[in-house]
Amino acid sequence: MGYLLDDSHPRGRSKAAFFRGRGFDAAAPRLLEDELLRLARENDFLLSTETEFGVRYVLDGWVLSPAAVRAEIRTVWFVDHGEEIPRFVTAHPVRRRR
Repeated sequence: MGYLLDDSHPRGRSKAAFFRGRGFDAAAPRLLEDELLRLARENDFLLSTETEFGVRYVLDGWVLSPAAVRAEIRTVWFVDHGEEIPRFVTAHPVRRRR
């Protein structure tokens, strides 16, 4: 999850710019983690996909940043076969078509 706040991560820097621009900070990653977990608890999944390794779940919802900015994001979670607890995969802003 730390890559979401890492400006130098090759695949995560645009996500980091998004989250950091809304007040989340690498010095306090727990704030983002808590919001992602709250989002997962309070929202139903939009999509689930069975794979050879387990089930992938996609959830959309809102996080409230430390700067009191609401941001709509999409999260992806995965439950491996034989497991019950989902693990976080990624998050990014929801892009709406115009």
